[in-house]
Amino acid sequence: MAEVLSQSQIDALLNAVRSGEKDLDKSGEEEKKYRKYDFYRPRKFTKDHIKMLNSVFEKYTRLINSRLNTLLRTSCEVSVDSIEEQRYYEFSNALTEGDVLSLSAVEIKGKQDESPALIYISTSLGMMMMDRMLGGEGDLRGSEASEYTYTDLELQLYETLVEDLISVLGISWENYLPMAFTYERTEVNPTLVQLIGMDETVVLVDMKLSLPSGTGRVSVCLPGMMLTNVFNEISRENPGRKVNEEDNSEDIFDRLRDSSLDIVAQLGATQLSLNDVYHLSVGDVIDLGQSKDSPIYLEIGGYSWFAGRMGTYKKNMAVKIDEVCYQAEQRSE
Repeated sequence: MAEVLSQSQIDALLNAVRSGEKDLDKSGEEEKKYRKYDFYRPRKFTKDHIKMLNSVFEKYTRLINSRLNTLLRTSCEVSVDSIEEQRYYEFSNALTEGDVLSLSAVEIKGKQDESPALIYISTSLGMMMMDRMLGGEGDLRGSEASEYTYTDLELQLYETLVEDLISVLGISWENYLPMAFTYERTEVNPTLVQLIGMDETVVLVDMKLSLPSGTGRVSVCLPGMMLTNVFNEISRENPGRKVNEEDNSEDIFDRLRDSSLDIVAQLGATQLSLNDVYHLSVGDVIDLGQSKDSPIYLEIGGYSWFAGRMGTYKKNMAVKIDEVCYQAEQRSE
């Protein structure tokens, strides 16, 4: 039942409306909520970048799903759980001393990138997969893999498994850019090794792998600098992007077209002693050390951009341009 106001409450409400203390039109409106922006950790990649990565790793999960079904002799399901941008220390702090981390070299269009990609398989999942590879059922006790440390033999088997997963990672990028991922090594205790700058931006791709005996997590940590290089290359190869860049360049050039610019024509250069300069008088000739037909360089901002010949134009001294110095080596001469 709705609350019934007394006469005194009604009078107080009307007085508040008349005085402007209460606005009936805005009383029912909800306060507009804004998303908080973290200035300490600004986002480096857009939603379109994350969407592209989601498409890449959706293809990757399909590729490794079929390979694992054959390798483990059982049906498994791999799916992308989340793709999140974060700092490397957030990923590193979640690792324990018993975890292992594999490094993969990345080649972008045949050129190796400086930052490696990191691949992590949870210990429980790694043990289930290796047990299946050795002929077992993959069944583990609940506490068996909590703080387990791999033996040397298990590490050899683990490296073989990870190397197979890394080998197909480049195929998932083929719709966007030619890339190749190559297994490098495995770090047994990644908490003691600084593989990437702790404050560097990374994108963490978490994938969920489900086996009949249990589930686990496979993570791929992609450095921000590597992804920046990848997205820049994709933008250059995208024809639509090129058209937009050309249009923007033309607009910028139109704004600069009426700007004034100082051009200096240097006839030559020579050195004189202070005594010779002191005794110079009207009519004296200074030898520049070059003939009258020698080229004259036009300088802009201290660099030689054009080469030409001295002459006249409408009874004024002028320089006729014969050559444009396109190369930086020519301009610095």
